[in-house]
Amino acid sequence: MANIKSAKKRVLVSQAKAERNKSARSKVKTYIKKVESAVAAGDKAAAQAAVVEAESVMRKAASKGVYHDNTVSRKISRMNKAVNAMN
Repeated sequence: MANIKSAKKRVLVSQAKAERNKSARSKVKTYIKKVESAVAAGDKAAAQAAVVEAESVMRKAASKGVYHDNTVSRKISRMNKAVNAMN
């Protein structure tokens, strides 16, 4: 561990941020999996509902700086494309 007080603080702060970001990324992945499983099951209504929830969670993560805005937009676009392709 660092000797300088400010360096010690930076270590603690970066650990806290890393934990928060890890939690947010995990939550996003969970919601994406819900969409993918609904698409795989062929349940369009459930998939559409899951996309709405996933988009909200993903936009919040992007606003907090966990993901880049373009990354979130790309992922949301692909989810919507998959759901719209269902019969």
